[in-house]
Amino acid sequence: MENLDRLICQLCTYPDETPWIEFKHNNYEPEMIGKDISALANGAALEEKSCAYLIWGVKDGTHEIVGTDHNLQNLKKGNEELENWLRRLLSKNADFEYHTAMVNHVTVGVMIIQCALSQPVTFQKTEYIRVGSYTKRLSEYPALQSKLWGRLHNRNFEDQPAVRDLDLTTALRMLDYNVYFDLIEIPQPVSAENIAHYMVEEGILSRQDNGLYTITNMGALLFAKRLADFPKLSRKAVRVIQFEGNNRLNMLKEDIGEKGYAVGFEGLIKYIEALIPTQEIIMAALREKRTAYPMLAVREAVANALIHQDFSISGTGPTVELFKDRMEITNPGIPLVDVKRIIDNPPKSRNERLASLMRRLRMCEELGTGWDKIVISCEVRQLPTPRIELYEESTRVTIFSKISFTGMILEDRLWACYMHACILHVQGEALTNSSLRNRFGVPQTSSGSISRLIKEAVTKGIIKPLDPATSNKYMKYVPFWA
Repeated sequence: MENLDRLICQLCTYPDETPWIEFKHNNYEPEMIGKDISALANGAALEEKSCAYLIWGVKDGTHEIVGTDHNLQNLKKGNEELENWLRRLLSKNADFEYHTAMVNHVTVGVMIIQCALSQPVTFQKTEYIRVGSYTKRLSEYPALQSKLWGRLHNRNFEDQPAVRDLDLTTALRMLDYNVYFDLIEIPQPVSAENIAHYMVEEGILSRQDNGLYTITNMGALLFAKRLADFPKLSRKAVRVIQFEGNNRLNMLKEDIGEKGYAVGFEGLIKYIEALIPTQEIIMAALREKRTAYPMLAVREAVANALIHQDFSISGTGPTVELFKDRMEITNPGIPLVDVKRIIDNPPKSRNERLASLMRRLRMCEELGTGWDKIVISCEVRQLPTPRIELYEESTRVTIFSKISFTGMILEDRLWACYMHACILHVQGEALTNSSLRNRFGVPQTSSGSISRLIKEAVTKGIIKPLDPATSNKYMKYVPFWA
């Protein structure tokens, strides 16, 4: 890491330790380090700092640089590497990196700890905070706890620095800003200063008090030429994996995106499309290529995975997995809205600035219309409705290729029935036996099977009759919340 010696010397000028700086000589006791990481990450968020620092090789009282005898990366807890042990017992939103530097001819170790995001960082499921020069349980200080939560609720990941202290030339060299002007469709300025004006206004860059520049997380995520240049964000690159059959036994291809989302999005979608089975259909004497999945649904589902991921969960990013009969798109974090109300509820995103800019760049649909288009595009092709599965810390959307009505499992039939009712309701219409038959592409002779499915959906409480007094022949249905 560049300028690490300057950083250490600057931190040593502080007269006392702070809620986000702690000095040690040779104390590498594992439990103490874990508690300090939690306390310092929370202290940085409380003080509105982007990072906290745990430094070895500096005397606690005098801040004299004396050097340290150990390297944390070489230490173990039992038979496990200490760093891995710490990451395992810290909460998922804990993010840190360890470096060493030579200062005054001695070795100093520096752990750079990212401030807490979304929620306090915990160690062994306990929250800690720095009070003076001591590490304490956060629960013992209700006033600090309340203040910290207030800070966390108002702190955006997008505005946090991805890399700091850059001159303008270096900052612009790391970003593919040409893509911004192409997608926004405004003339690109000639001078670097005028380009920087737009970058700062958009929150892609921020100007520091010392005249240098910071590339924000949003700027790096969208416009990085190489995400690997931003260590905190490199794991947020999109992985595309193709498997041979319907399981993960045999991997055929794996590709990890190198560019920012805006820079590489069109290439990503084209790459996915190239891996999807395609057939030629002749319609009105014209040949039309048709992919196994509607590309509108694929595009919007991938964009949603990028926009709505929880960036506080470190070490993982969006993944697209292609199997013989389905595509699974997974992102860290779970939706902020009930998935059963994903069609009608006002949309919510934990990354509003990122979402807004991605829509202005036309990477995805307008606010609140994405899932409508995903569902409708699959209904038009009479494909199963994409499935949404929530796990402890991730969301998976599965898009299926062609499956017959009889080949679908009951849960997927019910989900398709319910989403069909939702789409029709927001359009001012209602589900009928006929509309559901058309949705599944089954003949009129299958009316009995469709009626039984509707009855099961009513029993499950996901749809209800629009007018219960209507005769069965003319019965219409709406979602349970209508």
